[in-house]
Amino acid sequence: MNRPTTASRDVALGVLVFAATLVLLAGGWAMLSRASSPPTRTPAASGVAAASQLPGGPSAGDVPVGSAGIAPDATQLIPSIAPGPSGEPATVVLTGAGDIAVCDSDGARQTSDQLLAQKTGWFFTVGDNAYENGSDKVFAECYAPTWGRVLDRTILPVPGNHDWLTKGASGYLKYFGARAQPNGTDYYSMDLGAWHIIVLESDCSKVGGCRPDNPQGRWLAQDLAQSTAHCTLAFWHHPRFSSGEHGNNAFTQPLWQDLYDAGADLILDGHDHTYERFAPQTPDGRLDPDRGIVEMVVGTGGRSHYSFSVIRDNSLVRDNSTWGVERLVLADGRWSFEFLPVPGETFSDSGSGSCH
Repeated sequence: MNRPTTASRDVALGVLVFAATLVLLAGGWAMLSRASSPPTRTPAASGVAAASQLPGGPSAGDVPVGSAGIAPDATQLIPSIAPGPSGEPATVVLTGAGDIAVCDSDGARQTSDQLLAQKTGWFFTVGDNAYENGSDKVFAECYAPTWGRVLDRTILPVPGNHDWLTKGASGYLKYFGARAQPNGTDYYSMDLGAWHIIVLESDCSKVGGCRPDNPQGRWLAQDLAQSTAHCTLAFWHHPRFSSGEHGNNAFTQPLWQDLYDAGADLILDGHDHTYERFAPQTPDGRLDPDRGIVEMVVGTGGRSHYSFSVIRDNSLVRDNSTWGVERLVLADGRWSFEFLPVPGETFSDSGSGSCH
């Protein structure tokens, strides 16, 4: 009776040992498989991370965190954009507006939503970025929660008179960092695709004037002389021509003259809280379809709306009731534009042209 019982126990023990061996082998194979397989990666989030993956997008170190603006040790961001399939200069998309963020209005939130909807391209401003006085506080509380959401792609900031209400425009310069003052001045330029793009300071007294013999004027003349680009675009705040409440700003005419003499194509401004597009014209306001510069006033970033006081010569399209942003598509030898209104608005404007 004892022998069969012992045999049964031996068989049962053998089965248990065999089963345990199988379990250990299976576990070992699983561990080896996990070790040799690539790790599972979480897809990049939308918004800033996705925007950073655009061709020529900013590196992770350039993307700002929080409301303080661009990191103090960051350098100017000039996108490296690959040429077209046949080697032609890349087409560049720039979108923006001016007269932007104030905490007691939802306008900047709506226009920045339009920017977030642009999955390609880069952004500009045309001044008066943070109301009322361009301080650190209003940049942090009014601009950062709205247009600050696309700060990683804002490569062409422009100062305005409200930004200068804080001494030395220190809030503006601190927030945008090297992008606002890449060479020690708040006027600067860069080449993108086939285009030479210039940012100028139209608060002339802050930089020694806007005349040809002033520092900015001398810099502009040299910059234009050195450019080999086929097409030229300039941004600044105070428009040379405007039908809005502020009207024409003749003190910017010397800047226009230099650009006109160099064959520039487009100028975008703000200051008047309106949208207005002019026919090609000379620095003194004469129609010039062949060599004239097209000016667009895009003070539609969200601050408020102004009335039209005196309709200026060569004004083609006007609106003073719609917030929105201007989208420029800059190709080799040609350009197109579209005004993108905030949702619920019906006004729009679009068109195209060729470089001189």
